Amino acid sequence: MATFSLCSRLISCRRLTFQVLHRSYAQQIGAAPVKRMSNTKLMVVSMGVGGLIGAGYSGYLSITSGGDTALATEKKPAVIDKFPDNVRITRKIYNPNDNTDLDLVLFQYQTCPFCCKVRAFLDSQGFSYSVVEVDAVLRQDIKWTKYKKVPMLLAKRKDGKYVQLTDSSMIISSLASYLLNTDQDIGQLVNYYPSISFTDDNGKQKTDVVNKYFLMFQETRPKSATREQMEEERKWRSWVDSHLVHMISPNVYRTTSEALATFEWFSQAGEWDVHFPKWERNLMVYVGAAAMWAIGKRLKKRHGLTDDVRMHLYDACNQWTNAIEKNKTKFLGGKEPNLADLNVFGVLNSMEGCEAFKDCLQNTKIGPWFNAMKEYVRNRRGTVLSQVDMQYLPN
Repeated sequence: MATFSLCSRLISCRRLTFQVLHRSYAQQIGAAPVKRMSNTKLMVVSMGVGGLIGAGYSGYLSITSGGDTALATEKKPAVIDKFPDNVRITRKIYNPNDNTDLDLVLFQYQTCPFCCKVRAFLDSQGFSYSVVEVDAVLRQDIKWTKYKKVPMLLAKRKDGKYVQLTDSSMIISSLASYLLNTDQDIGQLVNYYPSISFTDDNGKQKTDVVNKYFLMFQETRPKSATREQMEEERKWRSWVDSHLVHMISPNVYRTTSEALATFEWFSQAGEWDVHFPKWERNLMVYVGAAAMWAIGKRLKKRHGLTDDVRMHLYDACNQWTNAIEKNKTKFLGGKEPNLADLNVFGVLNSMEGCEAFKDCLQNTKIGPWFNAMKEYVRNRRGTVLSQVDMQYLPN
């Protein structure tokens, strides 16, 4: 009982801390305007509150893991002095109407669900950005960094250095916050999303990002009209990461033949035969398919899925469409998609060419919403330029 009471107090403390953090950074919907803090004062508040979150979170982790969890440590996004050498930009999405003055480079796998989430957001907002298609097996284009996962976004700060963003939800939230006030420095803004690293009782290093589903704003509020709408958006964005995305691998790699067909589609969608030598492309397809078939089996067990993995995917799709029908709107965000719509679309778009997605279209009601989202994102995306086209971009 004492442990439960202490755990409850820590969780309550964490919730209170998030409320304080949100009120310090973001003007609440419907509240009276607040006086703008200076960047320096805002950073001090961020560091203090972030430390409190870290202490409360590490205590909570220690209790729930039996006391073996190491103290959590907080880290801000890494910064590099210049763009890394020997990295090949494979294409660029260019929008002449993009006036954000941001230099963004996305390191990705074309069909990675988390990468598709980020791309859906970037395209829907009309960003110009460069793409580095990473070899999923050798990963040569990210050997310059200790972080070996995608998506990874490099964003150029006002001082010419690049800040390295490594969580898909954090990337989306920080850029969405930037759009509310493009006068701010993206390098300073992302510091409001520190990562918390800790070691669990099995000795495994884990990381989470504070505030990754929150937008940071003061005087300029998002289009969402009410606090309830913003809370619903955050709830579904979290659902995408904690549930929907875990349905993908067990379904698209369900059998060896399905895994191979999936990687053949990945090769086509990512233009691997264009960007990589034939031997490297074949290595990615055959080794990747075999590895992911095995991993898919482990993921099915880890997430408690039955052998009929399709039904779990159908249930997730129906859960999403039922929420939209309940709102009686075209999208969850209303007449236009919100961040939750974009996140769900991005994850499902990652398997569009797979047998699993074709089955979803036939056995769920996801089709009309998905097609409307596809059109929405495509109409707002800039022009996709190849390496040859890039030489004609304006200086």
